[in-house]
Amino acid sequence: MEFKRQFELDIYKLSFKKHIFEFDIDDQFFALFEASFIEKGKLQATIELEKSETMIMADFRINGYIELTCDRSLDDFNHRVDIEENIIFKYGEEYQEISDEIVIIPKDTQKLDISQYIYEFIGLSIPMKKLHPRFCDEAMEDEDDVTEVKLIFTTGPIEKEEEEDKFEKPKADIWEKLKSLKNNNN
Repeated sequence: MEFKRQFELDIYKLSFKKHIFEFDIDDQFFALFEASFIEKGKLQATIELEKSETMIMADFRINGYIELTCDRSLDDFNHRVDIEENIIFKYGEEYQEISDEIVIIPKDTQKLDISQYIYEFIGLSIPMKKLHPRFCDEAMEDEDDVTEVKLIFTTGPIEKEEEEDKFEKPKADIWEKLKSLKNNNN
């Protein structure tokens, strides 16, 4: 519990200006969350708070790596994390999350626990398909092969000419009819 307290920022005592807080995120941080899908990592989190009378603007910058397991080989690898996110904490009557970027906090809030926000930002940076870096080149080659296959199955110019002929004939007929109407009126 002592480790978790460092993430509880005493916002009540902060003056109306910018404040910078830095945190080291490691395995101990991820152990704070039950059933965490991230267990290991080494990151640096910098939170810049700008406090005013009506709100607190928080800029989160998180850099480092987390350890993930490859979906293909089940090998562990380090995934680079580089996050920049913003949250606005507005003062109000009761706690309420308006959106991903705006949170209402009670006016008498003494401390702001930012550990959950840091954890969620890191979690959202995990790709859907976790591939070891050695497979990334193969994945690029596979994508190139798919592109080549798509080129083989494109429609040829013969079909395009037929389609163009279908559209050109009616247009020519319409113009001829209009010219004949014009000549008849003169």
